[in-house]
Amino acid sequence: MRSKLYELRADLLLLSVAIAWGVTFLMVQDAINSTPVYAFLFFRFGIASILMFFIAYKYLNQINKRTIFYGVILGTFLFSAFATQTFGLLYTKSSIVAFITGLNVIFVPFLAYLIFKDHISKKVFIAAIVAVIGLYSLTMSGTLTVGIGEFLTLICAFLFALQIIYTGKFSKEVNVFLLVLFQLITVTILSLIFSLSLDDVTFNLSYDYAFFKAVLITAIFATVYAFLIQTYMQQFTTASKTAIIFAMEPVSAAIFAYFMISETLTSIQLSGAVLIVLATIIAEVKFKRKLKHTL
Repeated sequence: MRSKLYELRADLLLLSVAIAWGVTFLMVQDAINSTPVYAFLFFRFGIASILMFFIAYKYLNQINKRTIFYGVILGTFLFSAFATQTFGLLYTKSSIVAFITGLNVIFVPFLAYLIFKDHISKKVFIAAIVAVIGLYSLTMSGTLTVGIGEFLTLICAFLFALQIIYTGKFSKEVNVFLLVLFQLITVTILSLIFSLSLDDVTFNLSYDYAFFKAVLITAIFATVYAFLIQTYMQQFTTASKTAIIFAMEPVSAAIFAYFMISETLTSIQLSGAVLIVLATIIAEVKFKRKLKHTL
């Protein structure tokens, strides 16, 4: 019973992560209108790394090669997902990118089975399918074709799936705080390298209110809080359920956009949001068979 309560608490906190990502979506969108993407990622993850250092300070004596190695792996997965997603946006619509990225919800259970032989329950499989249908209805506004943009975004979804799967495994083996710290440091370093190589500017930016608001809020809530909660709570729940819960990100983004900028949703998009919520409920509810007793 206690383990079930831990799992429920973990799932609810993971839901708060999805909401944090969704709520900060508009801020990030505004910021990257005037700031190169990789430069923004460098500042976002750089500030997050500094904050995480002070949070993990008392555990620094537990640093070992395995912790650093695991953090670098997760950070590489995470940054590579951001990079392929960004390049994908150059070749196809953002709505298509959002949908294909969300396909990690179906990749996770199958990859977890292929890599670690994790069992896929029927309800999780059904929930994943429902979530994919919901994502399609909520995010798609163009014709889905197979081009370089779609291919890059498919790789992005695959990488996000790997990040979720390996976070669940690594979080049980090393100190969670240090694991998050080295993951964030890795993303910071890779973002700096890519920014210096590909962005027009990295440091000579327009440091306006939108930039500072987006960087600070995403660093605190969408990075430090989000990845610390994800890493810690995945000890108590499965990677497949985590992916389904994270499918709530576009739902929270749509709701926030509705209230903040009066962005309306079509009936199809609303039905998609409802399906994603339904998928989360299906993944969470415990179904019990009723036994018929005959006299």
